[in-house]
Amino acid sequence: MKLAENGQALVDLFISKEGPQTKLAAREARYYLGLMAGTAFRIVESPDPERKIIAFAQINDPELGDEGFRFTSDERSLTVSGGKRGLLYGVYELLERLGCRFFTSNDEYVPYIPEPELPAWDETVKPVFEYRYHDTEEIRTHQRFCVKLRINGAPITERFGGNMGYALFVHTMNNLLPLEEYGKTHPEYFAMRDGVRHVPENGHCMQACLTNPDVLQIAIENVRKILHKRPQCRLISISQMDNFSFCTCPECAKVDMEEGSAAGTMIRFVNAIATALKEEFPDVIFDTLAYQYTRPVAKKTRPVENVCVRLCSIECCFSHPMETCDDTTRGVRHPDGTRSDFVTDLRNWAKVCGRMYIWDYITCFSHYASPHPNWRTLQPNMQFFAKNNVKGVFEQGNSKHGAGPDLVELRQYIVAKLLWDPYCDVEKHITEFLEYFYGAAAGAVREYINAVCDKCEQENIHVGFDDRPVKDFLAESMLDVYDEILSRAANAVSNDPLRAYRVARIRFCTEYLRLKRKAMLQNIVDGKELNDFFNRWRAYGFTRMHEWVDVDMAHYAFLNGKWRGEEMLDFWVAEAAEIV
Repeated sequence: MKLAENGQALVDLFISKEGPQTKLAAREARYYLGLMAGTAFRIVESPDPERKIIAFAQINDPELGDEGFRFTSDERSLTVSGGKRGLLYGVYELLERLGCRFFTSNDEYVPYIPEPELPAWDETVKPVFEYRYHDTEEIRTHQRFCVKLRINGAPITERFGGNMGYALFVHTMNNLLPLEEYGKTHPEYFAMRDGVRHVPENGHCMQACLTNPDVLQIAIENVRKILHKRPQCRLISISQMDNFSFCTCPECAKVDMEEGSAAGTMIRFVNAIATALKEEFPDVIFDTLAYQYTRPVAKKTRPVENVCVRLCSIECCFSHPMETCDDTTRGVRHPDGTRSDFVTDLRNWAKVCGRMYIWDYITCFSHYASPHPNWRTLQPNMQFFAKNNVKGVFEQGNSKHGAGPDLVELRQYIVAKLLWDPYCDVEKHITEFLEYFYGAAAGAVREYINAVCDKCEQENIHVGFDDRPVKDFLAESMLDVYDEILSRAANAVSNDPLRAYRVARIRFCTEYLRLKRKAMLQNIVDGKELNDFFNRWRAYGFTRMHEWVDVDMAHYAFLNGKWRGEEMLDFWVAEAAEIV
């Protein structure tokens, strides 16, 4: 079906079943088809029998749910139908099949095709994962771009189809058992450590005594209040705080030993809340973490139907696919002293858990500017999740303002493609992005990516989420290799100011590593050189070098001979929040 010819539109855009997102879907199609064909298309509410149409229908189909979509065609029409997000996804899929690419919120490729044609499409498309989120700043703050990438865990208003939102997101026990309300009056509500109730001054340090019946009732009431305040949210996290001070009182220890994991007390606690509130909130998913000490599966207790268990890969190596990595040092300890690796834990949870999500890590959080060699592991890891009963994935990366020099825009795009379809053609997506975003420097940037990954593969270098930049793939000799490649990239775009700026951003990676390694490994700090570097870092729009502190504290850490700014704080969780 030809869409335009001789500068005239041959089809109309017909709203056949109106819903909150249908007009937006039709307007998006009108805008991009108009750019492609160089002509104006009409949106009509009554089709002209003499003209062909592309019809848009927002439908309530249990098979499609909110996110699936369907193409149905005949010789005179194409119908795009779907749920409230699915209809929008279908429009963007149509545009991508015609050659559009939505690389970043500001970088889109729309081909000029004076006579675009649509083939006959009759197919249904649904996502592999029900929950998909990647927390870059662009995704968190640009709803339209977020929907184009088919991310559904970010803040998205109903105009753009809404989201799979959390009423409470993670590390929520201090919300359910407020320290300021119960800390002084009920120390028995809090974790026992070495025979003493641990009632900290700061809620970030607390853990609850999960076998105390009063704690359970308080948590149930607080979860109820929160869900009533946020009725649009389908998920709520009931999860441990981010520390290892879990309760070891006789009753909690007994349960954990019986279950072979500290997940024992946690799953029983979450099950009780989910069961108590199921009738009142039948569509809510009660989510918890299998994180660090709670990662191994409980032997006896199974999550009830409306409970989701989110496994966290924080201990993993990310330079090799999880399934085949031979690093044996990354297991998690069980109460009986044995250990298990992430792959084993995930497979065990998959056998007993009807809804399992993943919290994965895709950058170096202690040194955002350090090249992270996970380009060849993103897809096999996502496929591993998909074939092991995982229903949702959150990829935690560099979420800070200004992104960072380690190819954040490319990683954001590729991760989104994999979240939608773990079996997509990743090589094609990388090539298309690099050619558009870096122009004539695309080949050299790809060579740089390959050099980082090749070194880790050839020498079996294991890389975690929070490593200091001392491993051999970041040695001075390798920084020389990367600099030579990036110099060629810069030369290739010397007459292209935009692409030259983008290549210059990447080069902050090696510059930062040289300065940091020289300061820490040789005890050499050149104040003038450092000032110049930080001035340029700010001028390029970067903010954080480390996850939890601002650029001023990162600079201060250099001057004090510290690897990262958090080391300058007595208690980074509380103090970093004040700094930021």
